[in-house]
Amino acid sequence: MYHVTVIDDQSATTPAAFSAHSSGFRRQILVNRATGSPHMTLTVDSLDEGGHIDAVLHSFEASLYVLSGTLAVTTLGKTSELGPDHCIVLPLATTYTMRAVDGPVKWLQMEAPAELDDGRRQDTFFTGDTLVQTTPDIPDMRDPRNRNAVRFDGDSMDLRRLSGGSDVAAPTVSPSMATALLAYSGIAVKMLIDQQMGAQLHTMFMVDYQPTAIAHPHDHPFEEAYVFVEGEVHALVDGELMVLHPGDVLWAGVGADHGFENRSSGLVRWIEVQAPAPPPRHSYRFSREWEHLAEKLTEGK
Repeated sequence: MYHVTVIDDQSATTPAAFSAHSSGFRRQILVNRATGSPHMTLTVDSLDEGGHIDAVLHSFEASLYVLSGTLAVTTLGKTSELGPDHCIVLPLATTYTMRAVDGPVKWLQMEAPAELDDGRRQDTFFTGDTLVQTTPDIPDMRDPRNRNAVRFDGDSMDLRRLSGGSDVAAPTVSPSMATALLAYSGIAVKMLIDQQMGAQLHTMFMVDYQPTAIAHPHDHPFEEAYVFVEGEVHALVDGELMVLHPGDVLWAGVGADHGFENRSSGLVRWIEVQAPAPPPRHSYRFSREWEHLAEKLTEGK
């Protein structure tokens, strides 16, 4: 099972639960239970200039990726000022507030598991707390006190730049296996949100496809969603060929066979999320490997 949609500001509305507890807040649902996903709710959210969300907590885990503008998030005793390409994890049952800083702000929000819609159970709770608004702090990626925020740096996907040593004073993420770039077959993957950042139920990362890069058809024991932000990619999903562009969103459910190929001369980039978090082994099931086994067994007979 899969689902394709397009980011469209005109279809964003204020969720009923937030109507009395926010100002200037709107949300477009990209993936949720109604689209077939029990494991994730993926949305594009926005606040108008001066907008805010009152103190709230959830029975699900969430993370944010700021697309434009500046968002102030107060949680865990501090206020983080998040600009474009900043991410933050909001652990399950953790109270937070949000407000727009110096203009409107838009962000991608991932929640795991999916929000409840059965009418029997509540998963969002406005606490009435007045959280102390500390002086906004732009997250410092090298500060060991930083527990739940990260900033995506496009240069971190450049293998030519990473082939050399780093300056000890460079204001970037401290190099380690936890922040390393995974690169293979013209594909680069940069992890943003995972257990290292406090997320237990989902992941979020950036993916680059260089020209000619290809991922052959495969599936997973978890759900994935792809928010395309640059370039044009050809995808084969459950046997259907499609071409995806910036603003398109693809969700692939458990067992949905999918593969991607960059047939252009430019870069392809997308933000990818997974839920539940992948297991330590057997995350990928490549069709061609099992077809190869079938051929070997047939030849053996």
